[in-house]
Amino acid sequence: MSVLEQKKQLVSEIADQFRNSKSTIIVDYRGLDVGEVTELRKQLRDAGITFKVYKNTMTRRAAEEAELAGLKETFVGPTAIAFCNDEVVAPAKILNNFAKDHDALEIKAGVIEGQITSVEDVKALAELPSRDGLLSMLLSVLQAPMRNFALATKAVADQKEEQGA
Repeated sequence: MSVLEQKKQLVSEIADQFRNSKSTIIVDYRGLDVGEVTELRKQLRDAGITFKVYKNTMTRRAAEEAELAGLKETFVGPTAIAFCNDEVVAPAKILNNFAKDHDALEIKAGVIEGQITSVEDVKALAELPSRDGLLSMLLSVLQAPMRNFALATKAVADQKEEQGA
């Protein structure tokens, strides 16, 4: 297989990752040492997130192919991409928390469910609770009326019992 064909195949693989991931975060890792990058990769891998470094020319072409041409200017300098096919919040949360502890890591942009997002949006997303946390909040809100009704019914029953005794 020729070099050109290999490059075309790599570009299409990257474009597929852009299309298939629910959340993609693009970061500049310039200034991180090997130990810090290894720690970051481990955190991301444990969460089921793919973290790759590609040549910027390849990622620019892949972004165009995936109809994300607005990302082209972010692929300058040392750039790494975190792809997550399962969850939207996890990559933003992990990378944002890591960036707070390591000033050298800079979030450049993101793609959330096919839409290009700004750094501010990625950071706002990182502040959201996890999916499980959101579900437990929803469950609590749904249970509140029944719980309040049960407490009111018990209070009325206790009051009637006191009056009857």
